[in-house]
Amino acid sequence: MAYWLFKEEPSHYSYDDLEREGRTVWDGVTNNLALIHLRKVRKGDEILLYHTGDEKAIVAVMRADSDPYADPQAKDPKLVVVDVVPVRRLKHPVALQRIKADPAFADWELVKLGRLSVMPVPPALWKRVLKMSEKPE
Repeated sequence: MAYWLFKEEPSHYSYDDLEREGRTVWDGVTNNLALIHLRKVRKGDEILLYHTGDEKAIVAVMRADSDPYADPQAKDPKLVVVDVVPVRRLKHPVALQRIKADPAFADWELVKLGRLSVMPVPPALWKRVLKMSEKPE
């Protein structure tokens, strides 16, 4: 199993929406590096959901419920989507500010490539994020 982080503007699609719907197709990814990462996602992989915009925080855990497949809404065969389901909301969101303040995250794409919407999460950083979520800022 691999770990990932997906970003989304909560006014477009939030974890509340995913909980209410129970499942969604994660689409709209067009950046080449993000697509490379998305193509590596496998059913069962766990995913951190990062709310962009004013929130700028990791708020929940999702699970990939499919391998990547061609986006049925796109005319470009290079574009792929993944089905995701909710797992749990984090006890406390982990703000980007906290992540940037922790030297352990200095080389992570979330810090270095701020606009990237899909990225891997090394297991050690996954554990660290979950531990950070246990306590408020």
